[in-house]
Amino acid sequence: MARFSTSTRSAATVSAEPDAVWATLTDPDEIARLTPFLQRVTEHGEHWVWEMTRVPVLGKSFSFSFTERMTFDEPHRIEFAHDPDAALAEESAGVEGWYALQPRSGGTHLETSMTISVDLPFPALTRPAVNTAMKGVVTLMGQRFSQNLLNHLGARSL
Repeated sequence: MARFSTSTRSAATVSAEPDAVWATLTDPDEIARLTPFLQRVTEHGEHWVWEMTRVPVLGKSFSFSFTERMTFDEPHRIEFAHDPDAALAEESAGVEGWYALQPRSGGTHLETSMTISVDLPFPALTRPAVNTAMKGVVTLMGQRFSQNLLNHLGARSL
């Protein structure tokens, strides 16, 4: 078992008002509905438990559940940090990151950054291949989430 990580960062300006974007990003049910491979997000106060469906990595599939401490600075910033101390069971995955929202003429500038880390039953020797596979899955998830978010908001990229 080895620990693998990948990071992503993206930004876009969308034709939706900041309040609508904020409401979506702070709704665990909407986040789960809009995010590929995400089965459910359960809110427990300042912690959200994220449950992933089977995620493909190098011909195998893995399910993950991880606990994030959510910090909200309405309406500008959402931060999330893996907080396994709050979990009821040992977790093999976690995410660290943030969303930043800024009003723009006719919409909202949305920026996000996150690092995803998982323990997988692959030898450390396979790190380059596993990291590449993880990056591909995270990129696909980001693209689909972005399109789903735009559709949900009835918005477009500016």
